[in-house]
Amino acid sequence: MHSEVQALIARSNRLGADPTTTNYAGGNTSAKGEATDPVTGGPVELLWVKGSGGDLGTLTEAGLAVLRIDRLRALFDVYPGVEREDEMVAAFDYCRHGRGGAAPSIDTAMHGLVDAAHVDHLHPDAGIAIATAADGPELTKEIFGDRVLWVPWRRPGFQLGLDIAAVAKANPQAIGVILGGHGITAWGSTSEECELHSREIIRTAQAYLDEHGRPEPFGPVIPGYEPLPPDERRARAAALAPVIRGLASTDRPQVGHFTDSDVVLDFVTRERHPALAALGTSCPDHFLRTKVRPLVLDLPPAAPLADTVARLRELHTAYRDDYRAYYQRHATGDSPPMRGADPAIVLVPGVGMFSFGANKQTARVAGEFYVNAINVMRGAEAVSRYAPIDEAEKFRIEYWALEEAKLARMPKPKPLATRIALVTGAGSGIGRAIAHRLAAEGACVVVTDRDAAAAETVAGELGGPDVAVAVPVDVTDAAAVAAAVRAAVLAYGGLDLVVNNAGLSLSKSLLETTEADWDVQHDVMAKGSFLVSREAARVLIDQQMGGDIVYIASKNSLFAGPNNVAYGAAKADQAHQVRLLAAELGGHGIRVNGVNPDGVVRGSGIFAAGWGAQRAAVYGVPEEKLGEFYAQRTLLKREVLPEHVANAVFVLTGGDLSHTTGLHIPVDAGVAAAFLR
Repeated sequence: MHSEVQALIARSNRLGADPTTTNYAGGNTSAKGEATDPVTGGPVELLWVKGSGGDLGTLTEAGLAVLRIDRLRALFDVYPGVEREDEMVAAFDYCRHGRGGAAPSIDTAMHGLVDAAHVDHLHPDAGIAIATAADGPELTKEIFGDRVLWVPWRRPGFQLGLDIAAVAKANPQAIGVILGGHGITAWGSTSEECELHSREIIRTAQAYLDEHGRPEPFGPVIPGYEPLPPDERRARAAALAPVIRGLASTDRPQVGHFTDSDVVLDFVTRERHPALAALGTSCPDHFLRTKVRPLVLDLPPAAPLADTVARLRELHTAYRDDYRAYYQRHATGDSPPMRGADPAIVLVPGVGMFSFGANKQTARVAGEFYVNAINVMRGAEAVSRYAPIDEAEKFRIEYWALEEAKLARMPKPKPLATRIALVTGAGSGIGRAIAHRLAAEGACVVVTDRDAAAAETVAGELGGPDVAVAVPVDVTDAAAVAAAVRAAVLAYGGLDLVVNNAGLSLSKSLLETTEADWDVQHDVMAKGSFLVSREAARVLIDQQMGGDIVYIASKNSLFAGPNNVAYGAAKADQAHQVRLLAAELGGHGIRVNGVNPDGVVRGSGIFAAGWGAQRAAVYGVPEEKLGEFYAQRTLLKREVLPEHVANAVFVLTGGDLSHTTGLHIPVDAGVAAAFLR
């Protein structure tokens, strides 16, 4: 790796590690240096710059676009002017060196045209506070003198690169600029110097805000809007989350994220928060993820829940009307179609903030960006007046043809994208296989199991909290089940898909079966499934988005085998719950189906816990041969594995069987005695 590239990546990772310095996937950095042209063997001057869509904190060499500086700067001679500057993005492809690395971003010109070896473009809260202050140019001069200059707002692109380059050339003493309404750009002759200059600008701006900022820039606390105590706050958030997610998913399903950080809670208690929120965010990286403004609830946290829900619905209708009007005010004949009128950010006084996106990471990052926006508003209001770029400019960026093309390049969503699944007994065996399959198909998965360590292990296998969370739960305990569903709602905003898989079995004859044997199996499977389905149904009904409940029943719900009375009866109970709930919940768009496996020996927690040895004794075969024995008694002569059950769950929930409810799918390799009649 080229030494300049090594330094660039290290600097980028350091800068990107702090969200107050720059946001996830926000900002870009670059380095220039000499390399050997593999064709001519001679020297060539190259620009390495963070590519489109990359993230500084996790940047690697593969995320860099690599361009020839001579060709990039030659674009100046063919630049058609600001009205056609978007054409220059396609021209960057003709400047790429070799395979060129990642796709060049819109900010490539800024890095290539500034005559400095290293350039940083960042979105620090303190810098944007100055950039969005009503008297930003005067503040910049007061704070920095001629060491940092002001560049008026301009949409990112080739002309902005020319503007910054001209300022840098005319002011050799300068280390960087404040970009009106946007962020900062700094430069240096070495990677170390560039980073020092970036940090100097941020540190100096923050010190000024701290020293000169007036107290309570958001105004006094509104009486009655104080944050609820933590437990009450989380309970209220869990009650509201499904409703809010359903509203935010009116145009397309969304995944949610909840935060009740001190920054958010303080903002929504203050007198000025409605007016400031209405002004919207300013930095393009902010409002592209948060929309131009949030939906703000205008009721105190102690308002009755029913009143709050009713008011949220009213505000959502008004928000959609306002967003359509915003689109109609600014759309032209060649504007892309409106992408959706639902809010990405919902602020609830005393409770916190709900943010939404196409996946958990996008939803979480949208929330992080709005926290940055709050910090920006606080800084600007502390020393001046918050004055973001105007609405028309926001529209130009939100519905930019280049942004539309970027969205079009995104991969097609997986079948279960945006769906939130809760799987019981997912710490091992069939449940683990189901969790893996649902996550692989795009779902966020809540991994529940009585064994907390096993649940944590599976959640880690799936990729961590943006994909899966672990929640320990005993499904026989109604309070524990309710807590698990609340945890799912707070983790991802709601619930779409529930798999009742938790189970156990004891193989005993009628006379050997004790009341305790009977009770434990019915408690876990019959009662446990009922408790989980009941609690999940509350969320699904509140969301008004339909949903799926799947029961992992058994061939034994139909087949009368020996020494199996308690297990078979409990499974028959589950099987009939499928039919009963399908009939009851269909009016809410909730589909309820079942899977009837048989002989799942390998990887099964039930079989490993003693059921295998007991069944092997019943059939007179060695335990290690039980799977083969089960396979030979089937029509297909094939052994059933956990993955086969997981496949059936996906088939039922993946969309192709959208009109199917009350069905049981056998996954038993063909057991004629268990055919549905």
